[in-house]
Amino acid sequence: MIRKSPFPLIFVAALVIFSSLSTVSAQAMKSALPFKVGTFAIDDLPTIGLVMQNDELIVELAAANRAMELLPRYSKVNIPEDMVGLISQYEYGLKYRIYEIVNWLVEESVLTNSNQRSFIHPVDSVDIMAPIQYPSKLMNAAVNFYTHACEGCTDEERTAKTRERQENRGVPYLFLKPTRGAIIGDGDDIILPYGRDNIEWEVEMAVVFGRTGKYISADRAYDHVFGYMVAMDISDRGGRPPGGYGTGSSAPVQGSGTDWFVGKGHDTFAPHGPWIVPKEFYGDPMERLHQTLVIDGVTVQDAKAGDMIHNIPELIEYASSLITIFPGDVMQSGTSGGTGAGRVERASGSGFLVDGEKITANIEGIGSLNHTVRIETSVPDDLSGSQLPPVKSYRP
Repeated sequence: MIRKSPFPLIFVAALVIFSSLSTVSAQAMKSALPFKVGTFAIDDLPTIGLVMQNDELIVELAAANRAMELLPRYSKVNIPEDMVGLISQYEYGLKYRIYEIVNWLVEESVLTNSNQRSFIHPVDSVDIMAPIQYPSKLMNAAVNFYTHACEGCTDEERTAKTRERQENRGVPYLFLKPTRGAIIGDGDDIILPYGRDNIEWEVEMAVVFGRTGKYISADRAYDHVFGYMVAMDISDRGGRPPGGYGTGSSAPVQGSGTDWFVGKGHDTFAPHGPWIVPKEFYGDPMERLHQTLVIDGVTVQDAKAGDMIHNIPELIEYASSLITIFPGDVMQSGTSGGTGAGRVERASGSGFLVDGEKITANIEGIGSLNHTVRIETSVPDDLSGSQLPPVKSYRP
C-alpha cells in the first residue's frame, strides 16, 4: 500500500482558506462611506454611535452590529460599551469591524428613509454628549498661535513679534485641565461661576490619542492619533484675590495673581465634540485646520494651522516626553487671536462673556459646538469665606 502524504492536500486547503479570508479581509479594509463617532443619550442611556450621511443620521453601533451578525457570514465581535474602549481597540481590529458595519449598511440600503431600522436616528432626535466620558488627562497648549501671542497689536507690532518668536520658539507650554465636571457636550450650558465676570472664549482643535506612547517622535506622532474633535478652552481672566501664595513675591510673575486652576479649571469650561472624526477621514490637520468662533452672530476668532507656533506633531513629541499618552487622552492645540486686547466688539458691549449669549465653535470637516452662556446667581450661605470670591471684590 502506497501511503500518500497529506501535506499537499493540507497545503491546498490552507490556500483556499487563506484566499477566502483575504477576500473577506479585503472587503473590510476600506469603508464605503466616511463616518464620525460619538456618544449619544438614546433611551436615557449613553450610546456609542456612528455619525453618517453628512452628519444627519446616528447609527447605534452595537445594535447595528447585532443586526449584521444575524447573517451567518459575519463572525461575532463584541462592541465596547464606551468611547475609551472603542478608541483602545480601534487599531487592533475593531476598525475593520466598523468598516464591515458601514459597508453592510450601504449594501442593504439601510441608511435610506424607506429602509431605516430602529437603530438609526435623525441627529436632532438624540442628545449629543461629550464624546469621551472621560479622558484620563486633558492637555492644553498655551499661547500656541502667533496672533494669540500678540493680542491687540498693530500689524507692524505683530509682524515684529512673530519674527522674534519664530527665531526663538523654545518648547511648547502645556497645562492640564480637569476632565469630569469641566468637559461638556454640544448643547450644554456654559456656566459662569458666581461673581466671576471676566470670562473669555477660546476655540481649539482637540487631538484624541489612539495608542499608548512615551517619547513619541514628531515623525511618528500621527501613528498615535485616533482622530480630532472641536473643543473650547473657556478661561477665567479674573485671577486670584490678594494675599496668600501665588500673589506678590510668590507669584510666577511678580504681582500677577496668576493661577492656572482658577483660570482654566471651573465646571463646564471644556466643551468637547460634537463627535470625533477618525484621522483617516480628516487628513493632515496642519494642512486642513480652519477653526472659527462666533458669538451672537459675530465672528470673534478665525484661524488656520499656519498661525501655529508649534505644530501638532511637535506638541505630541513634547507632551509624551513628560508623561505616557494613553488611548482616549486628549490634547488641545491652542487658540488664535481674538481674545484679550484683540477682542472683537459685540452687541453686548462687554469684553467678556455675558448671560444669554450664544457661542458656536466650528472646525471645517468636523462640526460645530453650540452653547448658551448662563451665570451662577448665588452660592450657599454657609461658606466660611475660603471660597473663590467675586472678581469685583478685589478688582475695580
